[in-house]
Amino acid sequence: MTEFSVKSTIISRYAFTTVSCRMLNRASKDQEVTFQMQIPAAAFITNFTMLIGNQVYQGEITERDEKPGGQVKEKRNKTTEDNGEKGTEMFRASVVLPSKDKAAFFLSYEELLQRRLGKYEHVVSVRPQQLVGRLTVEVNVLERSGIAELEVLRLQNSRRKGSGSGEDDSGPPPSTVIHHNETFAHVVFKPSVVQQAKIAQNGILGDFIVRYDVSREQSIGDIQVLNGYFVHYFAPRDLPPLPKNVVFVLDSSASMVGAKLRQTKDALFTILHDLRPQDHFNIIGFSNRVKVWKDHLVSVTPNNVRDGKVYIHHMSPSGGTDINGALQTGIALLHDSVARHDLEDRSVSLIVFLTDGKPTVGETHTLKILNNTREAARGRVCIFTVGIGDDVDFRLLEKLSLENCGFTRRVHEDEDAGAQLIGFYDEIRTPLLSDIRMDYPPDAVEQVTRTLFPNYFNGSEIIVAGKLADRAKDRLHVEVTASNSKKFVVLKKDVPVEPRWGGSGGPGGPGPQGGGQEDPNPLERLWSYLTLKELQSSWLQSDQEQERDRLRRKAQALAVAGRFLTPFTSMKLRPAPQAHTPEATYGLAGMSAATGPETVMQSLRGTHLQPGNSTAAGAGGGRPAAVAPFQAKVTCFKFLFYNFYKLGSSHRGVTVNGELIGAPAPPHGHKKQRTYFHAITILVNKPQRSYLEITPSRVIVDGGDRQVLPCNQSTVVGSRGLEVSVSANANVTVTVQGTVAFVILFHLYKKPAPYQRNHLGFYIANGQGLSGNCHGLLGQFLNQEARLTEEAAGLSKNPTNPPVPEAGRRSKAILRVKGHQVPVVWKQRKIYNGEEQVDCWFAGNNAANLIDGEYKDYLAAHPFDSETTFGPGAPRGL
Repeated sequence: MTEFSVKSTIISRYAFTTVSCRMLNRASKDQEVTFQMQIPAAAFITNFTMLIGNQVYQGEITERDEKPGGQVKEKRNKTTEDNGEKGTEMFRASVVLPSKDKAAFFLSYEELLQRRLGKYEHVVSVRPQQLVGRLTVEVNVLERSGIAELEVLRLQNSRRKGSGSGEDDSGPPPSTVIHHNETFAHVVFKPSVVQQAKIAQNGILGDFIVRYDVSREQSIGDIQVLNGYFVHYFAPRDLPPLPKNVVFVLDSSASMVGAKLRQTKDALFTILHDLRPQDHFNIIGFSNRVKVWKDHLVSVTPNNVRDGKVYIHHMSPSGGTDINGALQTGIALLHDSVARHDLEDRSVSLIVFLTDGKPTVGETHTLKILNNTREAARGRVCIFTVGIGDDVDFRLLEKLSLENCGFTRRVHEDEDAGAQLIGFYDEIRTPLLSDIRMDYPPDAVEQVTRTLFPNYFNGSEIIVAGKLADRAKDRLHVEVTASNSKKFVVLKKDVPVEPRWGGSGGPGGPGPQGGGQEDPNPLERLWSYLTLKELQSSWLQSDQEQERDRLRRKAQALAVAGRFLTPFTSMKLRPAPQAHTPEATYGLAGMSAATGPETVMQSLRGTHLQPGNSTAAGAGGGRPAAVAPFQAKVTCFKFLFYNFYKLGSSHRGVTVNGELIGAPAPPHGHKKQRTYFHAITILVNKPQRSYLEITPSRVIVDGGDRQVLPCNQSTVVGSRGLEVSVSANANVTVTVQGTVAFVILFHLYKKPAPYQRNHLGFYIANGQGLSGNCHGLLGQFLNQEARLTEEAAGLSKNPTNPPVPEAGRRSKAILRVKGHQVPVVWKQRKIYNGEEQVDCWFAGNNAANLIDGEYKDYLAAHPFDSETTFGPGAPRGL
């Protein structure tokens, strides 16, 4: 993978996201390559395009046929990754890529961000699973009402599968840049290869999350109107909470044995303590039989909470799963308490239903369970379901909640399952309004989405969208009615019907670009999205074939017109006409209804090597033999003599040597010869002596048992604090005791010229475990501060941070480091995968006067020579 980039533009909570990924088959034979991307479960894919060599394959959204022949070979299933309560789905596409050929994949999807616990979260999956030369995530947020509390979280889930979240677990990931004003925010995450290796040695594996809320002033909400469409965002605050009547229904069947039941109990202990004095509650445990704690709901008192915890504590797992019986019992308890007037009039009745399996006892037919529950609840009881683990019948739980004014969440089995349960309950712990009705004049609007809502919970948001029936009217009357704990609420307002921003994206920043096409109306896309979700929900709930067919055809027509990939549509890949260039054809494909070729096909320049404790070495092809970044500058030097050189040696047990080989000079050039790193050898003395030899074709690991690893196959080996991870034809990462990490990149030529050689690039991704008196050609520069002083006209008077000279100028300066003083010339060099540029100050003459001694002092007697001429006591090894 040579490039992985994601660009998201969020306009009024509606997110347009485009992913682009470029791959190169360096192997000498054809290989199957797979592009895969986790996307939010609530998102709709709007396009997928592939470039294989010079052939373009465009995605076309069509009505789903009964026979799926000719559809794109893609899978979109629930992932088995740990995504907590945030469900994701996996998109995969596989193709056979010819030897030495390139491929590019472009995927677009759209979603409406849901407000939970007072915040919106935009989650971008960053899982290239290898180090990538150019990796970029860019998120733009435009909110007319104002942005509040924007933050970027650390990478989530990156501790899984041996991947870390970096040295600092708090705050944004390294290299993240955030700019924002009152209404617009621009966030960029662009880690270099070295920074990626510090986050995760074998490639980033985590979610990049932007979290924010919007400013709210009007009690009736924010109503936005644009080009014949309107959206009403309603999220009141500062209201007294409604009393709630909640029955906790807990699965105690045999499959809940162990951590699942223990963590569920612990979470319920916390939830019971969180109940308010005006609330009422009861507890049901079910397996083969349904067991009720009390025969009626009880008020929240310290004694009742204590007794409830004791009852939960004594639950033990056994038997099967009677889902139908448990739900019927819970609903009956709530109805009986209401009938006896034990509960307050203005209260909310809820069931929190937790299970890890499928119905196995009593009524087991799904449709009958759904019908029984719907008839018993009668719209007066809302059911919120939680599916624990991977064996649960999630479709059943989803329908139970959809049909009974609730929602469902999936909780995965891991160390934080209890926290996930508490997070789920936090979403419903504070009901503020019930029986909400959003009214608009029938002659003024049409095709309006859902307008009746049973409850509004604090921290969430109600969204209604529709079309304007008469654009000539200059005002839209809006009326909201609802009940809270004290009274019946009526809110009214007349909203001006006029666009608040143009197609260019409005104040504060750019919106999505259409590449010459008319920019889409984000409110129209949001209306289409909401309408499709509601049609899909109605289709799931309906059990009448004629009604289901009507809903399906209506959803199909809207999805095809709006280019949405839904359960009712399919995507077919068709070859584009050969007359078009890939970029031109890609633009015609309209990757997203909101993003054109400028958004996705832009040429992303690589990041500069970041200052800090990172050091790199490469050679040949115009690249420097060594790149040594000091605290604020990058310095390069080159050796033109072939032999093994000592790159680094430290008192803590690690020695690195590198073998330079040569090649003839390019024809008609001023350069006399070229040099390349052909081999890197690493000697590790602690905790046991191990030898590693890395070449462009193989890796030899000898720590007692000798292993030869081919570089064209991905593998991981290691023991006793040493790990060697090979990413096929890309790189090898060597980690020593978790505190030292080296990344060696493979530079392989498709058709090498006589002056080119397959070679290596060497990078110190983590030098934390290297001693302060580390030495060698590269080691001596770790943690050193360098200063530049002016010599030539045009350089800044600021010696510590001179500007980069204009292109084509060979500006000169004096570099001072470690007591040495040497003339340097500004140049640009390509590093990493040969595509990323770094500005550096070049020290010529084989680095004379820059390094301690002269280059001959660094010649190694043999590949694993650990002797050094420099440093206290001339140490051997570390």
